[in-house]
Order: sequence, then C-alpha cells, then structure tokens
Amino acid sequence: MTLELCIQYLLAGITYGSIYAIVAIGFNIIYNTTGIINFAQGEFVMLGAMTAISLQNWLPLPLAVAGAVAVTMLVGALVEICFIRWLDRPSVLRMIIITIGVSILLREAALHIWGDGVYALPYFTGNEVSSISVLGATISPQILWVIGTCAVIVITLNLFFKLTPVGQEMRACAANRTAAILCGIDTRNMVTLSFMLAAGIGALAGCVVSPITSSQYDGGTGLAIKGFTVAVLGGLGNSAAAVFAGLLLGIIEAFSVSVMPLAFQDAIAIAILLVILFVRPYGLFGDREAARLQEF
Repeated sequence: MTLELCIQYLLAGITYGSIYAIVAIGFNIIYNTTGIINFAQGEFVMLGAMTAISLQNWLPLPLAVAGAVAVTMLVGALVEICFIRWLDRPSVLRMIIITIGVSILLREAALHIWGDGVYALPYFTGNEVSSISVLGATISPQILWVIGTCAVIVITLNLFFKLTPVGQEMRACAANRTAAILCGIDTRNMVTLSFMLAAGIGALAGCVVSPITSSQYDGGTGLAIKGFTVAVLGGLGNSAAAVFAGLLLGIIEAFSVSVMPLAFQDAIAIAILLVILFVRPYGLFGDREAARLQEF
C-alpha cells in the first residue's frame, strides 16, 4: 500500500469518523440528561438533510441549512413531549422500544414526503470535481466542512455546558435529577431542551455530509447503529471520548476496505459493538454506571 493511498484511507476514516462522533454526541446529550438511549437520533440526521434539500429550492443554502436545523429541533421537542414526557419512571427496555418506534414513524413519514429517491445538497464550497492535495492524496473541500463542523460542535457544547446558566442546569439535571428539582430547576424543560439540542446537532451533521454521501429516507438507520457503537465504545455520556471513538471506528472501516469487500464494512461496527458489550460494556473511557443498561 502506497503512502498516498494510506493518507487517502486515513482522511476518509477521519471524515466518516467525525460524522459518527456527531451522531454519538447526540446520543450522549439525551443520555446524560435523561438516561435514555434515543434510537431515533439517526432519523434526526436524515430529517435535517432531507429538509434542507427541500428548502434550498426556495432559499439560499445557508438559510436552508439553518431552517432545516430549526425544523428538526422542533420535531425533537415534539418527540419528547408526545412520547417521553408523560411516562412515569419507565424501564430502559420500554424506552428503547419507544425510541425505536419513533424512528420507524419518522422514517415512514419521510418516505411519504420525499419518496424513495436519493438526493443531495450542493457542495458548500467548490463542486464535486474540486479537490485539495494533501501529501499526494486528494480530498474534497466538503471533507474539511465535516471535520470543522465536528470540531466546532464539540468546542461549542463544552463552552455551553460549562459557562451558560442553561448548560449548568442541564448538567445538574444529569448529575442528580431529584436534587435539581429541589433546587427549582424545571427538569421537564431540560429534557425537552436535550432532545432539541440532540436533534439540531444531528440535523447539522446530516446537512454537512449530504453532499458527500447523498441522502434518502432510510439513511438514518445505519448512522444510528454507528453512532450508538461509538457512544458505547467511548463510554456512554462522555462526548469527548465519543470523538476519539468515532475517529477510531471511521479509520478502522476505511482501512478495512483494503482487506475485505465493501459489503462487509457495516458488519465491522456491529462486531465492535458486540465485543465492547461483552468485554467492557461501560466503554473505553466510561465507568461502570453505564453498564446498567444491560440490566434489562
């Protein structure tokens, strides 16, 4: 394998790993606030991309992306209000079934609205034939948008949770929900906000990656599996670790193409997930508290 090819695989792995990390961060935001694993997170990614594709027929691309993020955040809030808020101390298994049902509902709604066609947003800068040379390897400028978006999301969320009153209230809700209630924090609104935030991040990820991978109504399922694998690999609730785990999975998948058929690429994530669940269910950087998900 030549140096140029290695760099090409590495950059491809970093790109897809960044996408997986963003999806995993969405999982972690909701898990930290509620203890819920939201398997509809992949559908938020799909919904953001498909909405932006529709809006860009009437709006400039930046406004279409912003509008898609806003619409998806509204859908995230409705999901929490309609399906989550009214439950009283639900079991983990019940919540998993509900979020899987919501993901199916969103996917079927997308099929009804957009059909089964494959769509894509235009490249944010340049076009599909534009390329940047890196040590002999060529990459699309859109890859830099993906990596940059991941970095901005991680930095912004870190500042949000540490420096803003709302972020600190969400952290308090995650640390001890009962104590947060006693301190006067409206935990129901914090839960709704966590769904909105996760949905908005997922939608932004879907918009940024759409020019590279294209989008269709059932595209969220695979991303949900990859995102959940990354969240578990890094340790549920640990968004910084999710970035490392996402890059690791992306690079493993990219280099696996050189030794096995592309059709087996998705199986790698499942295999890694099974190994982690058996050997270290609380993840590479997590603690044993996360392992309680297996108690159902």
